[in-house]
Amino acid sequence: MSAYCLRFTILTAARSGEARGALWSEISADFKSWTIPGSRMKAGREHAVPLCDEAIEILKIMKQWRMNEAKLIFPGSRGTLLSDVAVNKTLHNVAPNVTTHGFRSSFRIWGAETTATPSAVLELALAHVNQNRVEAAYQRSDLFEKRRELMTLWGDFCKSTNHVLALHKEAV
Repeated sequence: MSAYCLRFTILTAARSGEARGALWSEISADFKSWTIPGSRMKAGREHAVPLCDEAIEILKIMKQWRMNEAKLIFPGSRGTLLSDVAVNKTLHNVAPNVTTHGFRSSFRIWGAETTATPSAVLELALAHVNQNRVEAAYQRSDLFEKRRELMTLWGDFCKSTNHVLALHKEAV
C-alpha cells in the first residue's frame, strides 16, 4: 500500500499528507482528476490535480483492493490513515538519503529544465500561492488544461526507463 501511495505522491507532485489522506470522494468519476479540499491543503485552498495515465492505473488497482466501501484510497493496515513513517520506510528501503518531499523539488526542476512550461503553471501544479499580489490579482485561472499537459509529460518521464535512474541500495 505504501509503495502505491508513494508512487501516486510522486506522479501527482503532491505532499505526502495530501496523498495519504486522499479520499475516493475527491476523485472524479472518470478518474482523470483529484480535487483536494482546502481543509487538507497547506494554503487552505482547494486544489484540482489532473491525473496522468499511471496515476489513474494506481487508482484502478486501489479500487480493486477497496474493502467495505472504505473512504481512504491508501488506508493503513487498520483502515486508518497510512502513516508517513510507512511511506518513508518504503522509500528509504531503496534510497536511504531521499525524501518524499524532495520529489516535489525534482518535479519543479524537471519542469523548468526540460519543458517549455511557464513558471506559473509549474507553481500552480505544486499548489503554491502566488506571492506577487498584482500578478495574483490578474492571474485568476487555475490553468488546469496546461497543468494536464504538464502532468502527462511528468507521468511519461516517471515511467520512462530511458531517463530515470532505477534506485537500488547499491546505487545510492
